[in-house]
Amino acid sequence: MAECIPDPTTELNYSSPFELLIAVILSAQATDKGVNRATEKLFKMANTPEKMLALGEEGLKEYIKTIGLYNSKAKNIIETCRILVKQYGGDIPHTRKELEALPGVGRKTANVILNTAFGEPVIAVDTHIFRVANRTRLAPGKTVREVEDRLMKVTPKRHLKDAHHLLILHGRYTCTARKPKCGQCCIYDLCEWLERSKYFNATQPAETKKA
Repeated sequence: MAECIPDPTTELNYSSPFELLIAVILSAQATDKGVNRATEKLFKMANTPEKMLALGEEGLKEYIKTIGLYNSKAKNIIETCRILVKQYGGDIPHTRKELEALPGVGRKTANVILNTAFGEPVIAVDTHIFRVANRTRLAPGKTVREVEDRLMKVTPKRHLKDAHHLLILHGRYTCTARKPKCGQCCIYDLCEWLERSKYFNATQPAETKKA
């Protein structure tokens, strides 16, 4: 995967840890493209906790109303900004415990911030990673936490920092939920999914089929 995806990174647009935090909170049950469309305008008006507080909950809703669950997300974001200003001087905390204490921030979101913003070797398991880990049998588990713990054990240390994005991108564009592109998969020979051969010829590049 590292050879196939040389520069793995998030597809959310951000220019600071705070912007990333807001984008990740908004991304729950939403697409990165949809979030990016909303934050493109939002961050021009409010790109710090102080400015977001000044915008207010109702003002924030106007920018994110195209995103699912925007009412609850707006409430959580404003309260999070209030805590950031009051307890951290507007900075983003660097520990999972502190991050998870923020409204709208769970373990997955905290891990994204720790990994993407601060370069920590942690893996945030979303639906794509959960599917890839179970389907390939790389790190099977019945719960998100089980998959995360197993991935942390089996992933080589040199790849821990990038594993999160490698797995997400692989799941988003190759090992998709409904029609996986097995014929274009760089780890096809390592995959243990019993049904992978059903999708191989249907998704194999034309030049490979001719050969």
